Amino acid sequence: MAGGSAIRGSRVGAGPLGEDERGESAPRQMVQYFCARGHVTSPSFAMGDEGEAPEIPLEWDCPKCGFPAGLDADNPPEPIRNEPFKTHLAYVKERRSEEEGEALLAEALDVLRQRRMAIADS
Repeated sequence: MAGGSAIRGSRVGAGPLGEDERGESAPRQMVQYFCARGHVTSPSFAMGDEGEAPEIPLEWDCPKCGFPAGLDADNPPEPIRNEPFKTHLAYVKERRSEEEGEALLAEALDVLRQRRMAIADS
């Protein structure tokens, strides 16, 4: 068995094979998507068998800014609004009014004072 290279017949810097070796490329359809910042993205989609139109997504992520891009240039989709992280206190304030918070705090302080008095008396 003779030694050899797994990439026999190739050399460093060799370019890609031509269509003769690869076969013909599938027909493609270019589609333009428009984002809210005015960028235009043009991905291409392979046509189906016998030239039928490919299934084209309604939205595509803009590679420049990451915003969603749509098919309508005059009305691009709005960017997704990320809500900032809420603290535990923010969630509590959504559930309780200021007066309820004051009442709960007063009750908790009374319990704490009673415990301290019980410990001091012992």
